[in-house]
Amino acid sequence: MRAAPTILHLDMDAFYASAEQAAKPSLRGKPVVVGGLGMRGVVATASYEARRLGVHSAMPMAQARRLAPNAAYLVPRFALYRTVSDQVMELLGRLSPLVEPLSLDEAFVDLEAGGVADDSASARLVGEQLRTVIRAVTGLSGSVGLAGSKMLAKIASEEAKPDGLLLIEPGTERELLAPMSVRILPGVGPATGDHLRRAGMTVVSHLTEAGEAELVRLLGKAHGVALHRMAQGYDDRPVVAERDAKSVSVEDTFEVDLHDRVRVRAEVERLAARCVQRLRGAGRSGRTVVLKVRRYDFSTLTRSETLRGPTDDPTVVREAAARLLEAVDTTGGVRLLGVGVTGLADFTQEDLFAQAAHAEQAAHAEQAAHAEQAAHAEHAAEDPEGADAVPDEREGPAGEATGAESRKSEETPASRRWPAGHDVRHDVHGHGWVQGSGVGRVTVRFEEPWTPPGRVRTFRVDDPALRPADPLPLVRDGEDYSSWPASLPKSLSGPGPGEGDESRP
Repeated sequence: MRAAPTILHLDMDAFYASAEQAAKPSLRGKPVVVGGLGMRGVVATASYEARRLGVHSAMPMAQARRLAPNAAYLVPRFALYRTVSDQVMELLGRLSPLVEPLSLDEAFVDLEAGGVADDSASARLVGEQLRTVIRAVTGLSGSVGLAGSKMLAKIASEEAKPDGLLLIEPGTERELLAPMSVRILPGVGPATGDHLRRAGMTVVSHLTEAGEAELVRLLGKAHGVALHRMAQGYDDRPVVAERDAKSVSVEDTFEVDLHDRVRVRAEVERLAARCVQRLRGAGRSGRTVVLKVRRYDFSTLTRSETLRGPTDDPTVVREAAARLLEAVDTTGGVRLLGVGVTGLADFTQEDLFAQAAHAEQAAHAEQAAHAEQAAHAEHAAEDPEGADAVPDEREGPAGEATGAESRKSEETPASRRWPAGHDVRHDVHGHGWVQGSGVGRVTVRFEEPWTPPGRVRTFRVDDPALRPADPLPLVRDGEDYSSWPASLPKSLSGPGPGEGDESRP
């Protein structure tokens, strides 16, 4: 624990939704919900206008639509969010060599390690300047918490939301935490919170009054001891610049339960390939393959297989995932599948068996290709008009395509090519964004982040003048902060106390 509040936690306010509002003038001040728009989509972020209507993150999208039927519902644009996140993280990196990102929109910063703050006054000044510069560079607001520990800095930024700053003076931790819900402490999720509630502990002061021995009895030694320390405000975790990933995984939720076992296996193989792509992109390999299956009744099963050594071989991961699937009953239907790799390493152990499998697979593929070409040629000779027809055996029950053909059919509808909220450019009308599409039409609003709300026009989905576009920057021709923090005048350091910023006690 530090004697000065030199650990800063930044949390961007309603990040995805705020970025969409900044990019789309017509949505500013209106409820915006970002997430999956399908039958089983969930809310990723809701603007504060939507939150006032009861919408929140992780809520089923169907429920959000009932609560806020007039909100704008948009598909995430991660390319834009990553660009803005890179801008924010670059600014944080100027303050200290110790920056610990937690996600695209939040991070811890050790101000003491950067030599920019050593007491409450200097820490507050840096926090105020940071908020001002972030708004000038990105057009978005962020909330800042300052404290002597990571736990309290994060609590402070949450209490400061939206668009505020809260500094917790060291020595006031217990007084601040006492009336707060136990759920505010790290490691206390819904299950632990419910367990504590049944024991009569709902606020943090109840935990300190119960004592360490009682918490150990309820939660076990490790969790009980740690929770008792946190309830008293103790947290000596350092800010770590490099957070080592523990696993790499991908998963998909399906709008309609999958019942066809062949289709389920094909999806597992596709997810395994995506997982290996991410693994290789991170320059890592892994030793344990994990399969996740959520069934029709929401029961979730995980199965794992540990290999003889770390690998990033797509065939090895795919075959391991397929073996794990064989041990799972999917008769009632599958709503979610996931494939992951844990036990990560920075090297790959060559697998002779995998190499042999590759050679055998290549030989079989070549033989199959020759056989298919011969059969196709014979069929064309017998029926020239039907030579390009798709063989009937590629279709499942009721003519439903399976495997790769099914995925191809899912990607072709106009709604897939024109996601709501994504950027487009028209040869005549310029830059805009998709408001919606269907029945062969796409509706576009033409506006840019720095223009007034624009006009709406509708086109055919195959209009050759309309095409997807890259996101525009949220700020154009902003002030030059390349030498910040040294050169930022104090007059630009943001609102003073009583104007959105607070200090606790």
